[in-house]
Amino acid sequence: MITKFKKFKKTSSIRTIFTSILIGLSFTAIIGFLVFSNWRVSQRRAELTAKINFLKAQIEVLEEKNQALKEGIIQTEEEEYWKEKLYEQGYVEEGEQQVVILPPEEEEVLEEEEKNFWNPQNWWEWLKNKMRQ
Repeated sequence: MITKFKKFKKTSSIRTIFTSILIGLSFTAIIGFLVFSNWRVSQRRAELTAKINFLKAQIEVLEEKNQALKEGIIQTEEEEYWKEKLYEQGYVEEGEQQVVILPPEEEEVLEEEEKNFWNPQNWWEWLKNKMRQ
């Protein structure tokens, strides 16, 4: 009877070791799965946070443009704005005279290449002129 007890004890110790290893591996697999899932969630969170920041920056830019357009609309409702636009296009009110300032005429200046005796293009032009005469 003692021998049966010893054999039974050996078998139960192998089962205990096997069960302990199985429980340990299961526990390690569960922890690994949770760590991997947490890592994927944190990566996704980082992507979404970056996207949110980008969209917030775009919203700010669009709000600034919107504000500028609203100011432009308010400005166009004023009479002075339209008077300036008409003056820019050359319209004058009754009793006013329009003055036009012309740019000064440019004198023909011989370029450095035309003065250069060794320029082959100048020789060609000189020959053409001589042939025409």
